[in-house]
Amino acid sequence: MTATTDQIVEQLKSLTLLEAAELVKQIEETFGVSAAAPAGGMMMMPAAAAAAAEPVEEQTEFTAILEEVPADKKIGILKVVRTITGLGLKEAKDLVESTPKPIKEGVKKEEAEDIKKQIEEAGGKVTVK
Repeated sequence: MTATTDQIVEQLKSLTLLEAAELVKQIEETFGVSAAAPAGGMMMMPAAAAAAAEPVEEQTEFTAILEEVPADKKIGILKVVRTITGLGLKEAKDLVESTPKPIKEGVKKEEAEDIKKQIEEAGGKVTVK
């Protein structure tokens, strides 16, 4: 840099924000230029960032799947399955004996987690998908 440009840079450093904004306006008016970013370069980055930040569709329906039933816990789990599903004794028994098997499908996350908690308290294993 030359001495003149060094001197200008030093003077610019001492400007307040308001003074700098006024200087930009004066330069634009005097030289007929614009300090705005070119339409092609800088504007592409925010658009790309906005596209990348689009929300991912959140899962709203879940399935509670009975994965495992220990033989010594079968009766307790059977009772919980009947309460949750409203199935008769034979249907609930068939479900419990044919793991892995969905207990309830298309439910809200809270309900699926509650089912999991109840079955695990009875001694079984449930996954929520």
